Amino acid sequence: QVQLAESGGGLVQTGGSLRLSCAASGNIFSMNAMGWYRQAPGKQRELVATVNRGGLTNYADSVKGRFTISGDIAKNTVTLQMNSLKPEDTAVYYCNADMLGYSYWGQGTQVTVSS
Repeated sequence: QVQLAESGGGLVQTGGSLRLSCAASGNIFSMNAMGWYRQAPGKQRELVATVNRGGLTNYADSVKGRFTISGDIAKNTVTLQMNSLKPEDTAVYYCNADMLGYSYWGQGTQVTVSS
C-alpha cells in the first residue's frame, strides 16, 4: 500500500498565492516522478505539473510562469507553489506518484480562487 498525504489548499482571492505539499509513504519502490493534477467541476482531470527523479519538470501551459513545482524524489515529497492565482485555477488538486508505471493518487485538496 502507498499513501499520499496532501496539505495546503483553501480559499484565496484572485492574484493570491497558495502552497500545496504532498508526502508519500508506505510500500514505496523506485519512485520515478511525482506531480500534481487538478479536476474542476464538470471537467476531466488534467496535468498541472510534474517533476521526475532527474529533476526535470513539466508544466501545463496554463500555469507556466505562475506555478513552481519542487520535489525531493529521494524523500518522496513534492511541493507546488501557486502564485498569481486566477478563478479558473479553482479545482480539486490531486497529488500523484509514479513508480515503475504504477500510478498512485492522493485524496485531493480543494483550491478555490474568488474573483
